Amino acid sequence: MYRPRVIPCLLLENEELIKTQQFSDPVYIGDAMNAVKIFNDAEADEIVFLDINATVNSSPFNFDLISRIADEAYMPVAVGGGINSLEKVREAFKAGAEKVIINSAFHSNPGLISEAAEVFGSQAIVVSIDVKKVGSDYLVYCNRGQEEVQRTLSECLKLAEVKGAGEIMLNHIDSDGMQNGYDEKLISFVSSRLSIPLIMCGGAEDYEDLRIAVDSGASAAAAGSLFVFMGGRNSIMINYPDREEMTEIFGKDE
Repeated sequence: MYRPRVIPCLLLENEELIKTQQFSDPVYIGDAMNAVKIFNDAEADEIVFLDINATVNSSPFNFDLISRIADEAYMPVAVGGGINSLEKVREAFKAGAEKVIINSAFHSNPGLISEAAEVFGSQAIVVSIDVKKVGSDYLVYCNRGQEEVQRTLSECLKLAEVKGAGEIMLNHIDSDGMQNGYDEKLISFVSSRLSIPLIMCGGAEDYEDLRIAVDSGASAAAAGSLFVFMGGRNSIMINYPDREEMTEIFGKDE
């Protein structure tokens, strides 16, 4: 049995690490380079950095910071935020990223996924999809959750696959930073419609939730608050399950 990936998902605002709740109210949590060093020591499977202002403010992605992060990181680095052209995809890989995450640009220009996958390979291209639950439906949003997408979730998933995405990263806006558990129904709904891996993000309260995400159909479990806060008062303390804890969560590798 191959153990599912466990992925810290960290948000960048300028060069600072921040954490949000439901994509709002950012709180400063520390230095990006220091976090990378700690996750190196913890032997994290992979790490995601998302520049939360790059798309909304049309600001340039901080490729210099990504280059410094990639030089320091022992694990694969995936980056996203404001990457809306093949040139920016190329710059991200040149800076040392191993995967590029595309969100808003996927909705406005799905052809970018095809172009990027053809040049760099599907395995390096991740489509990120943000959803909110409205009534009994899950609606898709972009631009940091501010703009509703005029496609259904199922249509977005199919389009991403057809265009050549190697993975889907699903962000549950309602659960972001709330530490109220993953939405198992949402994970099951999405994974049943995909033939490519699903990374689930949003809501993890404890390490047990990582197993729940995988049992519900995710290929990998990502989280922010879980890996940067500790205790009932959410003291800032970067953490990650060690090998023994991974075995307790997922069982022994075979």
